[in-house]
Amino acid sequence: MAAFPFEIKATDGKARTGVLKTPRGDIRTPAFMPVGTAGTVKALTVDQVKDTGADIILGNTYHLMLRPSAERVKRLGGLHRFMRWDKPILTDSGGFQVMSLSGISKVTEEAVTFASHIDGTKHVLSPERSMEIQADLLGSDIVMQLDECVAWPAEEKRAREGMELSARWGLRSKTAFGTRDTQALFGIQQGSTFENLRKESSERLQEIGFDGYAIGGLAVGEGHEAMCEVLDYAPGLLPADKPRYLMGVGKPIDLVEAVWRGVDMFDCVLPTRSGRHGQAWTWDGAINIKNARFAEDESPLDPTSDCPASRDYSKAYLRHLFKAEEILGQVLLSWHNIAFFQALTAAMRAAIQEGRFEQFRREFAARQKGG
Repeated sequence: MAAFPFEIKATDGKARTGVLKTPRGDIRTPAFMPVGTAGTVKALTVDQVKDTGADIILGNTYHLMLRPSAERVKRLGGLHRFMRWDKPILTDSGGFQVMSLSGISKVTEEAVTFASHIDGTKHVLSPERSMEIQADLLGSDIVMQLDECVAWPAEEKRAREGMELSARWGLRSKTAFGTRDTQALFGIQQGSTFENLRKESSERLQEIGFDGYAIGGLAVGEGHEAMCEVLDYAPGLLPADKPRYLMGVGKPIDLVEAVWRGVDMFDCVLPTRSGRHGQAWTWDGAINIKNARFAEDESPLDPTSDCPASRDYSKAYLRHLFKAEEILGQVLLSWHNIAFFQALTAAMRAAIQEGRFEQFRREFAARQKGG
């Protein structure tokens, strides 16, 4: 019996829509999780994030353990109380950031040892320590096993080593996590772009038994087409009755293509990161608000949106804010982008429910103009 019941409400081809039920609220799938790296979805208040329709956000183990420290978050009442977010939180294990940010990291069977990118202090992250930080100190609702995310491109030998270590760490993560009624643990499928490795990874994870399963090691530079080739088979290797989470993805077109292939959950820094740099995602693709063509454009980004940032401000005003380097520009575009990603997942849920997802997928791709 999984900690959180997952009810699939409708399917359309491989695409599914459902609800993951947690003590802190329902997560409607397909779900997009805004990334709250350091205890904040950048530039936004929790109320703004909630108002976009987000059911869950992601917190980052690596960043929080370094600053303000997981122990301090615990003393201050846990991550939910600390940041004033009362809905579900998923925390990543910290493994990906250790590999990509620390610069100096050493992976052994026991743990990964790394130097902080903030002050150079030495830290050790083992599966057991990752479970302690996520489940006991931060108090997240969905905890991720510690895994090794192998850099792309990888030869099969290297990809196998990372997959096998991740499987062993998955077992250690599960043992340390134990059985909990109010928290769930997800395993992470690895194997780079090798189908045989992903199949073996899935089998090993299912022997251990997790509350949900993630597809890791994608969106690391392989490109949209190569990612889709892996997603043609990877979700189907995972249990149909558990949520499937594609980590670190992605652009709107990536989300639609992944849902078509059977994925339920996503996270990505893209909406807020691109928003801070003047890029707005729309139903007709991405636009750069700094472009001169918007200098006197009085239309909003999306007049049909419920989000004030999308509906109430002209493109001319938004462009002016960026040209004047006013912080409000970054706030409004980040808010708009998060709202757009939530509107996209809501539209996908409706299309699956109504059995018209294939049509939705075709029309969306045509309108995105390669966005």
